[in-house]
Amino acid sequence: MATHKLLLLPGDGIGPEVMGEVKRLIDWLNSSGIAKFETDTGLVGGSAYDAHKVSVSEGDMAKAKDADAVIFGAVGGPKWDSVPYEVRPEAGLLRLRKDLALFANLRPAVCYPALADASSLKREAVEGLDIVIVRELTGGVYFGEPKTITDLGNGQKRAIDTQVYDTYEIERIGRVAFELARKRKNKVTSMEKRNVMKSGVLWNEVMTQLHKREYPDVTLEHQLADSGGMMLVKWPKQFDVIVTDNLFGDMLSDIAAMLTGSLGMLPSASLGEVDAKTGKRKALYEPVHGSAPDIAGKGLANPIAMISSFGMALRYSFDMGDLADKVDQAIAAVLASGLRTADIKSEGTTAASTTQMGEAILKELQKLHA
Repeated sequence: MATHKLLLLPGDGIGPEVMGEVKRLIDWLNSSGIAKFETDTGLVGGSAYDAHKVSVSEGDMAKAKDADAVIFGAVGGPKWDSVPYEVRPEAGLLRLRKDLALFANLRPAVCYPALADASSLKREAVEGLDIVIVRELTGGVYFGEPKTITDLGNGQKRAIDTQVYDTYEIERIGRVAFELARKRKNKVTSMEKRNVMKSGVLWNEVMTQLHKREYPDVTLEHQLADSGGMMLVKWPKQFDVIVTDNLFGDMLSDIAAMLTGSLGMLPSASLGEVDAKTGKRKALYEPVHGSAPDIAGKGLANPIAMISSFGMALRYSFDMGDLADKVDQAIAAVLASGLRTADIKSEGTTAASTTQMGEAILKELQKLHA
């Protein structure tokens, strides 16, 4: 049995709490002989700044590059609001994405049947929802140059962020979306702002050409990103795979998060290119919810997104799709039983702490393997 190397980066806020539930799951997989994971733990974000005055140390970056996958918690919080911009907690995550060349961010938005009423939308709009947003992760306005704030004098300043995309960047994220769609409902919706942005014009042009040249069997639709956001709220089930740039992907995936009932429900995978020699790819898996410092240390955090992120690691990094399916089934079973953390609690359901929810999911998974 192959040994898989994992680097665990719990981070800040609720990160260590939800990571603890993934570690519990990993320990059981190891002890039961289902899989073999070798884990190491590092610091990122505010915790790394407190220890090393950087958002991620060179030593932990080396560990990340050596690992088969990185499992990431969350970073940030008011404690570090005044640290220098270059070493802010979020810079650690951005460096991991950039240095590992993780260009494709997959964010599924699945509404479990038991949570259809937890969404702010009507049940009929979200029940059975299963979409994926594919976000380009290493280009666009987050990394484009120049990126400056200039003092103009007389109390005036000018801030500049630059949106930059090359053809190859659009093609490679497009291929990820089309390949994913072929395994789902064979439909891709590309979202940009070609009506006002030159990068949107190029994005639309490249996606259209890529589709015609390599993926004519997949249905391709184009939509402006602002109207796409509106349609995600109006009738999200019209979509299957949505592909978009870094900035719009950031915003649209947070909109999609609330369709499922809570940010605590959304996992994500950030993937690099497949190595032609080894067949492996660098990857980082993280929940979408952030560090939630207001509830940190209180046992209130929802660990489902973190556990689901590990499930995505099983699927995309370790070719354990059957086990990933069972993780999803275990989560669905626990939710169907009425157990709820605070963020998804409703009348008639049973309150659960972070640990209680993690334990319940593990017990259901153990039943599926009995």
